[in-house]
Formats: sequence, C-alpha cells, structure tokens
Amino acid sequence: MKKIGLVVLGIIAGITLVANLGPMIALAISGVIAFFSFHYWRKSQSTFAKVFWKIVLVCSLISSVANIPAFIGIIALIGMYYVWRKWNERDKNPDIFTESDDPFKNFERQWNELTK
Repeated sequence: MKKIGLVVLGIIAGITLVANLGPMIALAISGVIAFFSFHYWRKSQSTFAKVFWKIVLVCSLISSVANIPAFIGIIALIGMYYVWRKWNERDKNPDIFTESDDPFKNFERQWNELTK
C-alpha cells in the first residue's frame, strides 16, 4: 500500500514539475542576473554605473518574486526527491531476517523481536 502512495505522489509531483519547468528556468535566469548585478554594483566606482546596476538588480528581483509557479515547481522537486529516497530506502532495508546457527545472530534477531 505504501508503494501505491509513493507512485501516486511521484506521478503528481512529476506532472507538477514538468508543468512549472519554464517558470523555474526563468527564476534561475533572473536569479543569476540579480547575483551579477549585485556583484557589479558593489564593484562599480561611478554614480551612473551604481544607479544602472541597482536598477538592473531591482528589476531582476521583481522578476524573481513574480515567478510564483517556480516556487511550486521547487516544492514538486522536493516531493520527487522524497519519493525517490523513500523508494530506495525500502529496497535497502528488508524486514526479512536470515536464519543462522551463530548464537549471537540468533540473539540479535530474538532481541529485535522482543523490542518491537
């Protein structure tokens, strides 16, 4: 039953991610522009260059904030990562114990059964 829930959550997150891929790319581009405009604003010496880079920075920040669907896509990406991690976690940790003649391994198995 858990696998069905993971599959449904993965499908929904995947569709949401693909639908919001364009705004996520626009958010990344506006974020890069904001980073470089802040960098050049701090390095500029003239007043004209400072004003120019400040205007570019404000425009790119407004563009970044306006990309609300990109934030929904980022949440879908986090959901996809969660599904992937849980799906692989179930494969690595099976609840099946192997029988052994070693008394220490039998003790560990019995102790785990008692503490459940």
